[in-house]
Amino acid sequence: MKTLKAIIAIMALVLFSAFTITNEGGYKVGDIATDFKLENIDGTMVSLANYKEAKGFIVVFTCNTCPYAVAYEDRIEALNKKYASKGYPVIAIMPNNVSVKPGDSMEAMRARAKEKGFTFPYLMDAGQKIYPKYGATKTPHVYVLQKTDKGNQVKYIGAIDDNYQDANAVNKKYVEDAVDALLAGKEVQETHTRAIGCTIKV
Repeated sequence: MKTLKAIIAIMALVLFSAFTITNEGGYKVGDIATDFKLENIDGTMVSLANYKEAKGFIVVFTCNTCPYAVAYEDRIEALNKKYASKGYPVIAIMPNNVSVKPGDSMEAMRARAKEKGFTFPYLMDAGQKIYPKYGATKTPHVYVLQKTDKGNQVKYIGAIDDNYQDANAVNKKYVEDAVDALLAGKEVQETHTRAIGCTIKV
């Protein structure tokens, strides 16, 4: 009986591991992020290289269907309005498998962006090739990149802030603190936090 329980436990662990996305192999703070070319909601193909004047980027893996991502939509828009003109635009990427989440289709992305008035590009990770490179596991999951001579260096990974439920009750604005530090020529103090959100659907 003990042996049977042990076998069941091992099988459960294997299955859990097989279907759980981890960030092993993903970028760590200090790594250089490779560029990508993804379709935007307007039909154009967008790369980080398109932003010649940018000092860096706020790359956000997000979607339409996750309640956490929806709760952060206005704050993501606010980040773009605050920092795009300062050289750190938001680049939003939808990483989910649309066969699993039809509500995250390109058509749905276009409708949501129009409804919310997004001012940032909203790209689809077709084939789900980009989010594993980053190591993203949640929606939303943020990567702050800074342009350097070597390329776009990862400076912060994690959550937008410390309160997804109430924007007015936020105590720590992780992404803003990171970008503000970079703009001031300082080191980011808190470089990694735990992303809170829905698991990326494969």
